[in-house]
Amino acid sequence: MKAMILAAGFGTRLFPLTIDRTKPAIPFLGKPLVGYVAEYLARFGINDVVVNLHHQPDSVRKALGDGSDFGVNITYTVEEPNILGTAGALDNARAILEKERFVIVNGKIITDIDIGQALETHIRTGALATMILKPNVKREKFTIVETEDGRVTGFGDFAQPVSEAELKDTEHDIETPLMFTGIHIVEPRVFDYIPRGVYSDIVPSFYEPALKNGETISAQVTDAEWYELSTIPRYLDISLAMMKGGNVHFGRNCVMQGAVRLKDSVIWDDVTIGEDSVLYRTIIADGVTIPTGSQFENAAIVRAEMVRNCSEIPEKAMRGYVQGENYVVPLN
Repeated sequence: MKAMILAAGFGTRLFPLTIDRTKPAIPFLGKPLVGYVAEYLARFGINDVVVNLHHQPDSVRKALGDGSDFGVNITYTVEEPNILGTAGALDNARAILEKERFVIVNGKIITDIDIGQALETHIRTGALATMILKPNVKREKFTIVETEDGRVTGFGDFAQPVSEAELKDTEHDIETPLMFTGIHIVEPRVFDYIPRGVYSDIVPSFYEPALKNGETISAQVTDAEWYELSTIPRYLDISLAMMKGGNVHFGRNCVMQGAVRLKDSVIWDDVTIGEDSVLYRTIIADGVTIPTGSQFENAAIVRAEMVRNCSEIPEKAMRGYVQGENYVVPLN
């Protein structure tokens, strides 16, 4: 069975960490984020992987190579001049994927969800597709997936936050919404629904028409670990949650020029930290120099020259400011 990793997105909400690379190529605790996805697939014996590229494509090629470091064989597809969407990406890889069932995985997640269990459900139910879902206990901003008797029946709005008091109010029994994990198993007949040669996303192009036609879309609900790194605060929080044996992660070739105080921080490669600096809940990107005596808290920092040379700051990006040779993004 083959798999496709979706890795073509712009990563605008992770800017400026994605200023010189796409989101799946950012480092995460010593390896590229998309490397975790490749290794995850390999654990289930899924070794033939298609990776789609568009934004900063060379950053993904550099991160993954031919896939051998992560236990897979990679074929790249390139979307140009325009990005094609989550369904258009499949159309662009149609010749590679159309002969057998395959798995689709978002390139920005880390998880231990059991694909084997989902595959058993998929085969047992004779589904055209099986979506792996997870209870959205925190009511984060993910689309609600509606289900009944183990089948997907539709898609709602974004989940809405509720107060702690409402959650504890047993009289009203507030139902926990389900959200999509970005992992699904599909049959080759998915291509009957996907238009050719145009931008298209998978829910309106495939899932909604398939449901209207009475197709079986199975729902595999899991409580397994699952992290989605789509924003800078989430990147930091998840990094800290997954650290083992310490609360600071260092990349390669980092230098501390004397006594410093560091806590709950992620330091990328080639970083220099000046003496008497204090860093708490920070992300320090490649090549940054933190001047002597600096104090930063709840911030992501990149080299200012990178932002100066950037054509524009994405609309969805968190706003920052220039301080000396650095560009600082407050995370509050």
